[in-house]
Amino acid sequence: MVQHCEALGRAVQVVNLDPAAELFSYPVMADIRELIEVDDVMEDESLRFGPNGGLVFCMEYFANNFSWLEESLGHVEDDYVLFDCPGQIELYTHLPVMKQLVEQLQQWEFRVCGVFLVDSQFMVESFKFISGVLAALSAMISLEIPQINVMTKMDLLSKKAKKEIEKYLDPDMYSMIEDSTNILKSKRFKKLTKSICGLIDDYGMVRFLPLDRSDEESINIVLQHIDFTIQYGEDLEFKEPKECEEDKSAIVDEYFQDRVDE
Repeated sequence: MVQHCEALGRAVQVVNLDPAAELFSYPVMADIRELIEVDDVMEDESLRFGPNGGLVFCMEYFANNFSWLEESLGHVEDDYVLFDCPGQIELYTHLPVMKQLVEQLQQWEFRVCGVFLVDSQFMVESFKFISGVLAALSAMISLEIPQINVMTKMDLLSKKAKKEIEKYLDPDMYSMIEDSTNILKSKRFKKLTKSICGLIDDYGMVRFLPLDRSDEESINIVLQHIDFTIQYGEDLEFKEPKECEEDKSAIVDEYFQDRVDE
């Protein structure tokens, strides 16, 4: 995403908020590991945390030291700031840390959009898909911000798996019920599965965008959704577009019109 934005001539900053991160190949404007690291917490004999406990401790410590983040961010104007967050689902479902971060960013006048990433390789079966949808829905309810849900690593799927996963991008949950209930033997679980699928379908709150990192158009579609969600660029001064920029504008307008028509 950083490389894609740079190719578009857009300024993008990245903040690493994963205290357990080891290696990444992009520059960051702030790195939580300068404040606290999971390895240091796990090695502290007075704490005696494992990996998960150590991560939670680090994030709670971070929440008590938002001043560090404020100083690291400095004054950024009209820039994208990507906050690269840990993947542990409990941080977004039943712990207050990420909600506190969102509220703090909003106090600093950031327009915040959550991008919930799900590995497409684990979403090729209906049961796993339903579980992924519930995780995404739980994060949406907990964080209370606009959320874009993305199926990542589409480039790693086989042709057969790609074809199979297409039905999960804009799913018909009632068809999925039939697929699932044939496997379930317990009547109680069949009834529960039907109720869950009905809830997801009736409210229509969770849809997924495919992300193939080898496909520029795929990356651009995700970026357009995020731009639209946070109204990026509405405060920028108008500039006379070049011919190539007019072509891009036409593509974007057509894309969003298609979504409206749907």
